[in-house]
Amino acid sequence: MALKIRMSRGGTKKRPHYSIVVADSHAPRDGRFIEKLGFHNPLLPKDHADRLKLDIEKAKEWMKKGAVPSDRVHRFLAAAGVVEPLKKHSPQKMLPKKKAQERAAANAKAAADAAEAAAAAAEGEAQA
Repeated sequence: MALKIRMSRGGTKKRPHYSIVVADSHAPRDGRFIEKLGFHNPLLPKDHADRLKLDIEKAKEWMKKGAVPSDRVHRFLAAAGVVEPLKKHSPQKMLPKKKAQERAAANAKAAADAAEAAAAAAEGEAQA
């Protein structure tokens, strides 16, 4: 049985309230769960004490048993110092292509040459 530590939505329309639960990954989002670990109320300010309550010790125990936290719960656990923060995926598509890299290198070389020439000219004037 694959276990997940995830959030189960409660509350009314446009007034969400989430329970942080351990559930079978095949169970419905708001359905059957094994144990409740805490709650999250996104309507409260971020610095409010009752915005997030999470039993860290129970979460650690369930993770030792093989439960995998969802992305949002992983962020909560990372903020508490239990797990390492997720690394953002940085795709290679966003990097400059070959010609753009060559142009940037040429511009950098030209700027360096111009700086050397200006320094040499300033030094020559200082000696004269």
